[in-house]
Amino acid sequence: MEPIILESRISKSLKENRKYFHEKLNVDVNFDMLYRDLVIGGKDSIIYFIDGFCKDELMMKMLQYFIGLKESDLPADAAGMLKKNMPYVEVDMEDRKDKIATAILSGQLAMFIDGYDKCILIDSRTYPARSVSEPDKDKALRGSKDGFVETIIFNTALIRRRIRDTDLCVEMLQAGTSSKTDIALLYMGKRVNENFLMEIKSRIKGMKVDALTLNQESLAECLYDRTWMNPFPKFRFTERPDTSAAQILEGNIVILVDNAPQAMILPTSLFDITEEADDYYFPPITGTYLRFAKFVILVFSYFVTPLYLLLSNNPQWIPESFAFIQMKDPFNIPIFWQFIILEVALDGLRLAAVNTPNMLSTPLSIMAALILGDFSVSSGWFNAEVMLYMAFVALANYTQTNYELAYAVKFMRILNLILTSIFGIYGFIAGVGIFVLALINNKMISGRGYLYPLIPFQYKELKKRLVRRHIRNV
Repeated sequence: MEPIILESRISKSLKENRKYFHEKLNVDVNFDMLYRDLVIGGKDSIIYFIDGFCKDELMMKMLQYFIGLKESDLPADAAGMLKKNMPYVEVDMEDRKDKIATAILSGQLAMFIDGYDKCILIDSRTYPARSVSEPDKDKALRGSKDGFVETIIFNTALIRRRIRDTDLCVEMLQAGTSSKTDIALLYMGKRVNENFLMEIKSRIKGMKVDALTLNQESLAECLYDRTWMNPFPKFRFTERPDTSAAQILEGNIVILVDNAPQAMILPTSLFDITEEADDYYFPPITGTYLRFAKFVILVFSYFVTPLYLLLSNNPQWIPESFAFIQMKDPFNIPIFWQFIILEVALDGLRLAAVNTPNMLSTPLSIMAALILGDFSVSSGWFNAEVMLYMAFVALANYTQTNYELAYAVKFMRILNLILTSIFGIYGFIAGVGIFVLALINNKMISGRGYLYPLIPFQYKELKKRLVRRHIRNV
């Protein structure tokens, strides 16, 4: 039986509390950890706060008010202080030392008054934050142009603005022994799966990590403790508040992590990952076409290079009507190695584009297109047909808003290229079989199949995922 650990409580003596928190917060070492000795209503007091987190004007007005209190105005305990002499809204009481220290480090102001057995916490913090703007990744031709930022309270407000329902729940949790990162769970109380919600909450509360150093990626790896050999993504991320609000209304759970400008949506199937905002901001027929187009392009991006390699190694299988796909010029490097080199080169170009300064991105992209496109063919390194098919693959990757899905298809495509190069038609069939099995055997974090509602088959649900329906006035 595990021993019961009693939480340390603060003392009524201001001198003891001052000594403890001076040592706990390293006041003499941290230049931004500030404190102020005061006399409030004839009693000695002290406040702790972090420079840069508190609003200066609000602090000045509150200190003027507290210093002006008379001895007769001061209640006997902290509860009376909050009721009678606290000219602010976001206040609380706490007597646990660890909770008080965490609150101070989170940016709240802690006030200790001699003779009070509880600390008064004043949430007057303000975080450094960038303005709300359209996300670079989840852009939409129509719809709102706002996106999540790194401050969690701003992100919850963006969703609250869209869902004005008392059934919306925003539950705050923490994870990380050192970081104590704030994690917000947003869901509709009457629409969410209760068992799945309790499972997610228990997993977050049971996490034993020092810090969520990679924000949502760290949280995702802690939530999904199974093998990660299957490359297909288990989570969907979005920077759009409208997409998050729509998922909440459908009964899903949205997780926001402080310092992360994305929302994590659970549970997530393959059909959920391929959805995007433009599917709903266009008329139903256009939205349905876009959905089918993305699925077709996704399948083509997987098959085009392995199938071309197979037909190039077996030209007798090419019908006469498609004889034009054969290479016109001799090749110096085997077709398989051309595809592999270009697969890696595409990632190199992507990394170069990310790390290139904005003022140089346009001229360097033009130079890369000229050098790698024209000169690589004329020099004999690559053939024009191979460059064409890899250009299609590169563009097809950007039709998916989810990077992880594009890379999952990429890994499966490379595996099929290797098997086709070694075993021919049997390797091609084996590669396709592995691709299908990876999709079928993959599971969402909720335990349901990754291809739901295709497997297990649910006609009505599948129709909802494939066909963009009219919004009916009920």
